[in-house]
Amino acid sequence: MIEKTVRMSLLFDFYGQLLTERQREFFSLYYDHDLSLGEIASQYGVSRQAVYDILRRSTHTLNELESKLELVKRYESQREAYHKIERELGEIEESLSKIPQAGGALERLGRVRKSLRDLWDA
Repeated sequence: MIEKTVRMSLLFDFYGQLLTERQREFFSLYYDHDLSLGEIASQYGVSRQAVYDILRRSTHTLNELESKLELVKRYESQREAYHKIERELGEIEESLSKIPQAGGALERLGRVRKSLRDLWDA
């Protein structure tokens, strides 16, 4: 269930603005605030079935958008590549730190790591 919640939250982060206001509200209450269908229904004066239908349509819409645009897939691929590069840079830094004359190379490596982080955070 947690994996589904994380996945849906990620899809919502990318595509949530394309849902209706009501879909966004119900989605947030259900996935972010962990309210039950009954609690949402009571709060909005609708049936549990209505809440379920809105959440089902929202989920379907988010999945459809991802299947067509693949923004989350691209993000996850880029995140994986970023972490791989970070690990590689760490290993290079560790190797260079054992070489007394590597001060300049370590400084350059530090600048590369900073540039990579800045690029990722942009």
